[in-house]
Amino acid sequence: MITIAQETDLFVYRRLDERELTAYERDGFLHYGPVLTPSGLRRMIDEVMRAWSAEKGPFDPNRTWLQNALLPNIHHQSDMVRRFYFHGPIVDVAEQLIGPNIKGATSQLTFKMRGNTKAFGWHQDNGYGELEPYNAVTCLTALDDTDESNGCLWIIPGSHRRGQIPVGEAGSAEAKKAQREITLNVDERGAVPVRMKAGECVIFHCWTLHKSEGNRSPDRDRRILFLRYADADAVEVYNDRRPRLGRLIRGGTRFPEVEAFESDLPV
Repeated sequence: MITIAQETDLFVYRRLDERELTAYERDGFLHYGPVLTPSGLRRMIDEVMRAWSAEKGPFDPNRTWLQNALLPNIHHQSDMVRRFYFHGPIVDVAEQLIGPNIKGATSQLTFKMRGNTKAFGWHQDNGYGELEPYNAVTCLTALDDTDESNGCLWIIPGSHRRGQIPVGEAGSAEAKKAQREITLNVDERGAVPVRMKAGECVIFHCWTLHKSEGNRSPDRDRRILFLRYADADAVEVYNDRRPRLGRLIRGGTRFPEVEAFESDLPV
C-alpha cells in the first residue's frame, strides 16, 4: 500500500498556470507533465502489466478490438493506479478545469501492443458516454514514448468549440454497453500529433475531437492509462439522465448513490 508520504516520490504535482488555463480554453487540450517520477513510472508499469498479462497478453489478431485494446476499471486491480486516480496530480488539474466537486468517471488501460495496427477514428469522448454538465476531462498518461510510428494520439485544436456532435444510435446506452466504435467524418486539416514521453500526459475536453492510428512499430508498444473526471453531479444524458456513478474524489454531491459509490475501496 502506498502512503501519502510516498506519493511525492512517485507522482509529480503541479497546478496549471494562467497561460495553460488560457491554452486549454482555446485549444481544448494540454500536453502536461511529467506526472510520474521515474520510480513511479516503473511501479505503474509493473502493476498494470501484471493485470494486463493475466487477462489479455500479447496482441492476438483473432480477438476483437475491444479484447485487444481495453482493460476497464484498472483501479480495482492496481494500488498505484488507485492512488494516482484518487490523489494524483491530475486531480488538482481537474479541480481547476471542472470545479470543486469532482468524481472519477472512467479508469482503464488503452493499449496498442506491437502488431495492433487497427486505427481508432475521430470521436469525442462524450460521444461514448454523454455527460452533463459538459466539462468532463480525459487524461491519457503515456507508459511508453508515443509518436506517429506506434499510434500516438491526434487532436484537432479548438474542435471542442463545436459542442456535442450527435452520434445517433451509436451514443445510446445499449451502444455504450456494447462498446460500439464511433467514427465521425470531420475536416482533419489542422490536426496535430501529440507525441509524449513516458510519464507525461495529455488532458483534453470531453468535446475535443481526437483519433489514433495503428501501431506500426515492429518492436514498441503504446500503452496508455486512460482516466476521466467529471463534475460530481454529472448525469448520463443517454441513460435517462441518471447520475454517472464514480468515486467522489473532492467536494460534495447531491446524489447519495455517488456519495456511497466505491467508498469502501482502500486508498
